[in-house]
Amino acid sequence: MNTIGVSANRLEILQIAKAVAEEKAIDQTIVIEAMQEAIEKAAKAKYGQEHDIRAKIDEQTGEQTLWRIQTVVPDDEFEDESKQLRLSEAKKIDDSLEVGDELKDELPPFDFGRVAAQTAKQVIMQKVRDAERERQYNEYKDRVGEIISGVVKRVEYGHVIVDLGRAEGIIRRNDGIPRENFQTNDRVRAYLYKVSRETKGPQIFLSRSAPDFMVKLFAQEVPEVYEGVIEIKACARDAGSRAKIGVISNDSSIDPVGACVGMRGARVQAVVGELSGEKIDIIPWNYDDATFIVNALQPAEVSKVVLDEEERRVEVVVADDQFPLAIGRRGQNVRLASQLTGWQIDLVTESADSERYQREFQERTDLFMKALDADETLAQLLASEGFETVEEIAYVASEDFITIEGFDEDVAAELQERAREYLDRVAAENDAKRKELGVEDAVMELEGMTPSFAVRLGEEGVQTLDDVAGLVPDDITGWREPGPDGKPVWVEGILKKGEMRKDDAQMFVMKARVAAGWVEPDTVEKMLAEKAEEEVPELTEEERALLALGDLGSNASDEAVDEALEELEFDLEALSAEGGDDEAAPKE
Repeated sequence: MNTIGVSANRLEILQIAKAVAEEKAIDQTIVIEAMQEAIEKAAKAKYGQEHDIRAKIDEQTGEQTLWRIQTVVPDDEFEDESKQLRLSEAKKIDDSLEVGDELKDELPPFDFGRVAAQTAKQVIMQKVRDAERERQYNEYKDRVGEIISGVVKRVEYGHVIVDLGRAEGIIRRNDGIPRENFQTNDRVRAYLYKVSRETKGPQIFLSRSAPDFMVKLFAQEVPEVYEGVIEIKACARDAGSRAKIGVISNDSSIDPVGACVGMRGARVQAVVGELSGEKIDIIPWNYDDATFIVNALQPAEVSKVVLDEEERRVEVVVADDQFPLAIGRRGQNVRLASQLTGWQIDLVTESADSERYQREFQERTDLFMKALDADETLAQLLASEGFETVEEIAYVASEDFITIEGFDEDVAAELQERAREYLDRVAAENDAKRKELGVEDAVMELEGMTPSFAVRLGEEGVQTLDDVAGLVPDDITGWREPGPDGKPVWVEGILKKGEMRKDDAQMFVMKARVAAGWVEPDTVEKMLAEKAEEEVPELTEEERALLALGDLGSNASDEAVDEALEELEFDLEALSAEGGDDEAAPKE
C-alpha cells in the first residue's frame, strides 16, 4: 500500500470515529476503543485465540499498531508459550528484561476477511450501544424529580412511548390521567420519577398522575412557590377528577391561597388546563393537625374532631346535612382529605354522635347506681360532671366533689367510701377468678398488673411469667390488619382499645422478660432513658415568651419588661387568631 493510501485510510478511521461519537452523543475515545477491541478480536481469529494480542489506534494520526504480548516468567514457572516467555530466553533477546516485564512483538498488518469484518462491525456497534445507554442513564438519573417534555412516538396497550430527543420515556397506563388520549406526534409534559438501568437500555418512567407533577406545575406557574416564599406542604390527587394541596406562606404579608389562585384564577387555571380539567382545592396548611384536618374537609363544615395520636386516626363530627358534602362523590372528599393530612378520618354525624353519647351516659349512670348504691338522679349528676369510672370517684380529690352543687364533705366522703368498697369487692372477685384460670401469683407481682388484667390474661391462656414474657405489645393493645374489602379493621387484643398505650405495653412485656430471666435488668433502664428523651416537650409560643421574660433577669429595666410583655401579648393574640385547639377544632 502506498503512502497516500495509508494516509487516507488513517484519516478515514478518525472521521468515522468522530461521526459516530457525534451522532450517538458519546465520547470519541469510546468509539476508538471499540475499534481497537474489534481489531484485537480479528487478529486473534487470524493468529490464534490463545495469544495476548493488543491493538492501538493513535487518536491524533489514526495510525494502527498491533502487538503480541508475552510476559517474562521464571523458567520453573513457565506454562504457556503463547503468553509467557522464559527468563533465560528473554535475556537472550534483551538483557535488561526481568521477571514480570512484557515483551512486545509487533505484528504485520493484515486484510480483514468478510467474516472478520462482520465480527468487527458487531463488536464496534455493541460497544457504541453500551456507551449510548450509559450516557442516557447518566443524563436522566440526575433529572429525577423534574418535569420534562417530549413527543408521543407511539401508544401501545395504553402505555405512551415518548421521544425525549436522545432517549425514550414511557408513561405507563396507571401513570397517565384517565380518559386522556394521546395521538402520535402530540407534545406531552410529564414528571420523571424513576430511571432504572436495564439490559436493553435505561428505562425512563414518566407520570402525569403523580402528586409531585402537580406540585412542580404550581412551581412553574406561581413564582412565590418557585422562590420558596410559599410552600406546598402536601398534595393528594384523584388524577383527572379532583385534587387537594396544602399551602403555607413563609411571609405573613402574602396569602398562600390567593397567590396560587392568581388574578381571576389565571395561575390555577393554567395548572387545571395541563391536567385535563382536574379540579383543585387549595387548602391553607396549619401546624395544628386538628385545624388542618378541618381545612382539608372543605367545603364541608366540621363541628368537632377527636384525635387518636397513637393510631393517627381522627373522628370528625359533622352536621347531618353536611355529611354528604364531607363524604363527597364516591367518598372522594374524605379520601383525599385523609391522604392530604396523613390521618385516617372517620366521619360521624351529629345525630349519631348524640346517640352514642346518650348510650355511654346511660351506661355510666347504671354503673354508678350499682357501684355506689345511689339513686338515678345522683348517678346522672356524677356522669354529667365528667366522671367516667368508679376509680375516678374513689380516688379523686375531695375538693372536686365539693365544687358540685349540693355536695359537701360528708357526701363526698360517703361516695368515695362506697366506691372503694365496690372496687375492693370487684378486685376480690377477679383475684378469685384469676386463680381459677390458673394465673400464677408471680404474674400478679408485675408492675402495672391488676386483678382484672390478670383475669383477661387467664382467659387468653396466659398463666405464667414465661407466657407473659412471650407476648408482643400488639397482643395486649390490639392491632390493625386488612379486612375482606381491603380496608384496615381493628382486631381487639387482651385489653380493650385505649386501656393501655402501645409503648406502655412494650415496657410491661420487657419487665416481664426481666422477671422471667430472659433479658438483663439494664435493658429496661435503657428503654426508660430512651423514652424520656423522646418525650421532651416542645415549647409553646407562651412558654417561649415567658422564657424571654425570664432571660431579662431580676434587675431588668421597666422599659425592657414592658417590651417583653408586649411581645407576649402579641404572641398570644397571634395564636388566638390562628385558632387554638378549643376554638378551631375541639379535642377530647
